Amino acid sequence: MNAAAPAPWLLDTVALDRRVAAGDSPLHAFREALAQADAALAAAYENGRPVAELVAGRAAVVDALLQRLWARHLPPGPTLVAVGGYGRGELHPGSDLDILILLPEDSEPPREALEAFLTLLWDVGLEVGQSVRTVAECEQEARADITVATNLMEARLLAGDSALLEAMQAATGPDRIWGGRAFFEAKWEEQIARHRKYFDAAYNLEPNIKEGPGGLRDIQMVGWVAKRHFGADSLAALVDHGFLTAEEHAELVTGQHFLWRVRFGLHLLAGRREDRLLFDHQRTLAERFGYRDDDRRLAVEHFMKAYYRAITELSRLNELLLQLFQEEILLANDPAEPFALNERFQARRGFLEVRDPALFERHPCALLELFLVMARNPQLQGVRANTIRLIRRHLHLVGAEFRADPEARRLFLAFLRQPRGVTHELRRMHRHGVLGAYLPAFGAIVGQMQHDLYHVYTVDEHTLFVVRNLRRLTVPEFAHELPLASALMGEVERPELLYIAALFHDIAKGRGGDHSQLGAADAATFCRDHGLDEGDTALVAWLVENHLLFSMTAQRQDISDPDVVHTFTARMGDRRRLDYLYLLTVADIRATSPTVWNSWKDALLAELYHAARDAMARGPGHRLAAGEIADAHQAEARRLLRDHAIDPEALEALWNGLDADYFRRHNPDELVCHAHAILTATADEVPLLRFRQQTQRGGTELFIHAPADATIFVRTASVLEQLGLDVADARIFTTADGHALNSFTVLEEDGEPIHSGERLTEIGTALETALSNPVPPPADQRRPTRRQRHFPVATRVHFHEEPAHRRTMLQVESADRPGLLALIGEELLAAGVRIASAKIATFGERAEDVFFVTDAQGRPLRDPGQQEALADAIRTALEQEARTS
Repeated sequence: MNAAAPAPWLLDTVALDRRVAAGDSPLHAFREALAQADAALAAAYENGRPVAELVAGRAAVVDALLQRLWARHLPPGPTLVAVGGYGRGELHPGSDLDILILLPEDSEPPREALEAFLTLLWDVGLEVGQSVRTVAECEQEARADITVATNLMEARLLAGDSALLEAMQAATGPDRIWGGRAFFEAKWEEQIARHRKYFDAAYNLEPNIKEGPGGLRDIQMVGWVAKRHFGADSLAALVDHGFLTAEEHAELVTGQHFLWRVRFGLHLLAGRREDRLLFDHQRTLAERFGYRDDDRRLAVEHFMKAYYRAITELSRLNELLLQLFQEEILLANDPAEPFALNERFQARRGFLEVRDPALFERHPCALLELFLVMARNPQLQGVRANTIRLIRRHLHLVGAEFRADPEARRLFLAFLRQPRGVTHELRRMHRHGVLGAYLPAFGAIVGQMQHDLYHVYTVDEHTLFVVRNLRRLTVPEFAHELPLASALMGEVERPELLYIAALFHDIAKGRGGDHSQLGAADAATFCRDHGLDEGDTALVAWLVENHLLFSMTAQRQDISDPDVVHTFTARMGDRRRLDYLYLLTVADIRATSPTVWNSWKDALLAELYHAARDAMARGPGHRLAAGEIADAHQAEARRLLRDHAIDPEALEALWNGLDADYFRRHNPDELVCHAHAILTATADEVPLLRFRQQTQRGGTELFIHAPADATIFVRTASVLEQLGLDVADARIFTTADGHALNSFTVLEEDGEPIHSGERLTEIGTALETALSNPVPPPADQRRPTRRQRHFPVATRVHFHEEPAHRRTMLQVESADRPGLLALIGEELLAAGVRIASAKIATFGERAEDVFFVTDAQGRPLRDPGQQEALADAIRTALEQEARTS
């Protein structure tokens, strides 16, 4: 294919040639022509002109400019060739320009002329990637690097000797290097590695529309293999070869044009090449695509759902076509005969296929049986392409009548009860559209993204990760990751109930209303329809309705408080619900993003689980009082301290200066470490700082003992935040003799405890300086991240009195940012409010921090006027800081 002339509305080549012939500077003339063409393309994009015309139109404009510049600067001999995406005749506004300057063998390159030509291209405003080679050099480079070979496959003549281009194409063709089999194997491995680089899921917050799974590169991959093996010049030619149906080709083209339109818009918005669908551009693109906010979803969520659904379909087609290529290229010479797996399915060359092409028409339930057979035969490598195509063709059969068929319901439950293969085959069921067809409510959440920083995956992908995490707990090799959860999973009698709860826990998101209640109703209907008894049905529905209860209680309440544990335990009702909900919660949190789970959350959930189980063991009539917990902790700590050579009188003097809350809210191990640190410290250790890296709370404990000072919390929080540490928990006490006894649980930014001795020294030195200096440390100068700035969160302040503990619970919801904890602490300090403890929780861009506070005299904040004034001060400070950052 040679260069095409640009449309007159983009470039008037006659007028351009006349202008240059009249003596105008070619640089100015060509630069203005390119700018005018780009402006016309941008306007055409805004007016909805088909994007295929735009990408081809820009390539044609560039062709015309290059040909004219080439003719002005280069002597006969070299040949100018477009390669890569430009070779395909596709250019977006910010695309690189890949060209090959092909030289005859044994000829000296016209260096000055080439330098002048390339310099002028850059000056005109074109970003060029060029190579200068002979035919032999092209063959040598392509043989060594498949990326070069792929680039040269799409060579297109722009100017010069066509015979030289043909010689290069022959020298780098499949009969010389990278034959069909080798090329396919290499490109397949390349795609696997590329998908792995992007977390093997296109469903992240800012996907790469070119390189991510289901992106443009996957479409190009199909085209490259088709061209290399079949000599097909286009995807349409695969229809002629019988490897692609007309419908599938139309789906590929529709998906490609959608992604082209997104990419074209991205380049226009960024003013350069940009293939990441960044938050900076998502809202604007949503508007340009015509989406608007409604009662249920934001416009950007509608747009991103359309995007994720498009790449899901493209991923399905990519898998189908690569499976076809594998059978044609890699397995064509395999003489193995098929063998029957049952009366409906057989295995051929390690892949499952139907024994009768009319199977799904005669037995629609086989659309579910297929995945059960795959799970029961782990030796199978996959499903043959012809069968995948039959699945797609017969999806319409999975309707209301299908879903009501007792056989279909039996097969689906049998599948969920398999000892192996459930995760893998459930994903396959999803990829081929069967899961969404069988569970229409699940089909509605396919591609649905929540526009925040906490939920990294679409709702459907998150759901499948939850099931995966539950299944992982059944594998002995992974038992060391989560010993408690793995042990409990081994005791669960009906694990399929957990999988059903996982499938339904978020299934009602996006409908409006409480998704937990709506999902519980859906789950109950499913269970009854599938013949589960009322006890199991009630459990599954309860799990779905309460799937947030465990995490919210652990992360937002004081779980050392027996009242909190009692209320939580009463909601559980029995040990079975407690075990099932704990397992579902662990799997759910771990499926939210690759980084959200950490040792602190692990320890926090385990602490609540054990507290609730102990409460159940005692029975409802044996509820522990706060004082009993304090006495038990103190007694155990006293026993442990017998081995530490601690003066008993000194210990009693220390503990007599602390109230029962201190002993209730610290476990015996912590009480021992605090007492040992204080009673063995030297006189010059003021302030006294101690770190513990191995704690029952899953983080690094920082313990501070110093003369009481109302600013200690603010100073400590400020230093920790400036050093990039996350404070997960803080407990603040003052002894009777006027000393602060504070402990902080801290984590590194990656959620891990502090492991480096040098890091601990750095933190300790900074804290000693801050706590010994009357001048408060400067505020954290770090700004919110780029992502955080795109998710403004209104600051909300709530008060809840805790009369049993003579304190007030203060909840602050705000946008997460560096220095947030110190900012809140400063406002509490200014208002004369004391912090007894704090629980810090961050959900993506949203911080939800809880402080247990009193007034200066140790009383709850009961005055509504005082509460409102404090709330106003916190809101004003945080919102003002947000505006200036």
